[in-house]
Amino acid sequence: MIQSDVKLDTLGYFCPMPIIMTSKKIKELSPGQVLEVLSDDEGIKKDMPAWCQTTGHEMVGLEEEMADSRRIYKAFVRKAKR
Repeated sequence: MIQSDVKLDTLGYFCPMPIIMTSKKIKELSPGQVLEVLSDDEGIKKDMPAWCQTTGHEMVGLEEEMADSRRIYKAFVRKAKR
């Protein structure tokens, strides 16, 4: 299980909204902190790694789980140290 410093709930939003919300939220973090992004949009599986590669942040991991008969994705992003 990956530990996070801050959580961001984007449940109910479809891409690109989780990425836009992540971009805003990660600006509030200190370099090296990990943001956990909750999403029920399967698109986050490829959009978040692509966004991390573009912005220089580190994609730490992606977890999936079932909750209330829907799939929930947890994307973990470490803010770049720059």
